[in-house]
Amino acid sequence: MLLSMTGHGEAQAKAEDLAATVEIRTINSRYFKVSVRSSEIISWLEPRMERIIRDHIRRGTVQVNVRLDRTSSADDFGFNTTILESYREQLQSIQAPNQTNDQIPLQYLMQLPGVIQDRRSNHRDAETDWQTIKTALESALQGLQSMRAEEGKSMAADLLENCRIITVELDHITERVPHVVEGYRDRLVERLNKLLREHELQIEASDLIREVGIFAERADISEEIVRLRSHLEQFDAFMKMKESNGRKLDFLTQEMFREANTIGSKANDIQIAKHVIEIKAVIERIREMVQNVE
Repeated sequence: MLLSMTGHGEAQAKAEDLAATVEIRTINSRYFKVSVRSSEIISWLEPRMERIIRDHIRRGTVQVNVRLDRTSSADDFGFNTTILESYREQLQSIQAPNQTNDQIPLQYLMQLPGVIQDRRSNHRDAETDWQTIKTALESALQGLQSMRAEEGKSMAADLLENCRIITVELDHITERVPHVVEGYRDRLVERLNKLLREHELQIEASDLIREVGIFAERADISEEIVRLRSHLEQFDAFMKMKESNGRKLDFLTQEMFREANTIGSKANDIQIAKHVIEIKAVIERIREMVQNVE
């Protein structure tokens, strides 16, 4: 089974006085990295969140947005009259003498630090908050995994089709291989006969056979063809495993490209070269797609 490294999931969980919304986005990356943003400071929760995320995601950049909405009551906020009067006295003490009777607008005083108290923090249960956030996180991860798996199915179908194309091109190359040596032998005999006629020389048949044999050995691509077919079989096996194996697929893609390059350079044949070009183009498409597989 393949999993895409890109996906999105969002969920909300509610408690008596808290609604937690978690949004998760993943993008492809060679390594695992989690970034958490929140409407409140919840840095103490990040390690817990990362542990849960690691149970679902092994590779890629994970961006997590947490929004906490709390319900308020009349008792949640109040004025600190002591601080308020202190501000008022200090401001009046620095006013000009002719301004001592001026009243300082209350709206300005209310904006000063400590005047308005948020009493909610006095009775917040951190563990209760965490259970709500955890519920939203796990639900968001389920949605994310569903999206990643669905996209992985589409990618698997495309990858299998590309592998099929490579197999077909490889079959054409295999059929062409015997004709490469025959063609070289015919061209060599034709050139030698022309030179022999022009210079009235003779050549031993054993010399001709040895030359053709040297070419056949140098142009032998049977091992490369066998290895490329083996890589295709392994590629198919990795895609059918329960776990997503993006790294292994990436490595196999590099090996397939290497074998295709060797086939093209050793074969020394125009027809085979055309098939190799098509194979390399398909492998490049595979490589780009595999970069997004977990």
